[in-house]
Amino acid sequence: MPVPSNSFWEQWLVAHRAKPEACVTFSLSPSPSLKEFIEELDGSMPLDWSSEDYQGARGLRAQVLDRYGYRPACDIDDVLITAGAQEANYLALTQLLRPGDELVIDAPGWQQPIVLAEQIGAVVKYAPRLEARGWALDVDRLEALVTPKTKVVFICNPNNPTGRVEDEATLRRIVGIAERVGAYVISDEVYRGLEWEGPQTPRVATMYERGISTGSVSKLLGLQGLRTGWMITRDRKVIADAMVLRENTSEIMNVMGERISEIALRPDRFAVAVERSRAVGYARIERLDRFVADQPALRWRRPAAGLLGLAYLDLPISAGAFAHKLLMPPYNTFVMSGDAYACPQHLRLGAGGVSDEELELGLTRMARLLGS
Repeated sequence: MPVPSNSFWEQWLVAHRAKPEACVTFSLSPSPSLKEFIEELDGSMPLDWSSEDYQGARGLRAQVLDRYGYRPACDIDDVLITAGAQEANYLALTQLLRPGDELVIDAPGWQQPIVLAEQIGAVVKYAPRLEARGWALDVDRLEALVTPKTKVVFICNPNNPTGRVEDEATLRRIVGIAERVGAYVISDEVYRGLEWEGPQTPRVATMYERGISTGSVSKLLGLQGLRTGWMITRDRKVIADAMVLRENTSEIMNVMGERISEIALRPDRFAVAVERSRAVGYARIERLDRFVADQPALRWRRPAAGLLGLAYLDLPISAGAFAHKLLMPPYNTFVMSGDAYACPQHLRLGAGGVSDEELELGLTRMARLLGS
């Protein structure tokens, strides 16, 4: 069965073809250049994969555990290196769901699991996030949705697109709900490390034998182009089955991506990169917050983590129509509408992935359209 199209993908595709001059919807920390890593790469390193480990380079797996705090609950054999968090989610969901199974997912939340579940023929059930409560997950509703047919509970934490972070007590309650029916809990933790308030995001892989944490070097470190991420779980069968599935899809690892990622996660370099990303990211969120406050037609719950937030558009047109008009001349600016998240009157505001100058240009043009 073909993978169904969706508003999220279609909006990116339209924007890419339109080649906008400014963007206020990206979520990526500032990206370093390749030259920052060249001197530490071994020029004699073969690009053949045959001598590598099917789970990913051991040094990189150890760095992931150490830098992101999964020890001592998890060890090196609990980590599978993947082509970004996207592949990690794909490998987990594709092996765990069958036609007729139930997936319970937070909404608004990350769209990929919904697309994959629909392609598989699973039943998708939505646990709502409540804007009036700061986009908090309605765990009572989630509990009511879980049945013996539920095979996976999926959450994006920190949440894309709201920036909400669910705390440890909430995660432990979700784990308890899933455990009663033997379901897995997959937590996409790709924005972990970009929390602006409160403690860091809980790691579900450390809390539950059937907990699966996914992440990557993309959001916090801005290394999206390396396509290097991970799946972490103490369920070794999930790891083994994921390797079999990958052998029949992408087959092998990204040798260069692994090597550069291992360098990026070395303690001293990692600390400097995180400090830079957090300083830039916090300043950008402050800028977006001031922008929203200055616009009578917008309101939002300031994100607690990440470089994204959902802003309500208080105008007599839909967010989709507004975003389309903003993309066209004379504005030539891309903002994603909340149609991608079944929130048709919201805009996905993002402060990442562009220069300060481009962000300011985009905000200026958006303010002009909002005031027109």
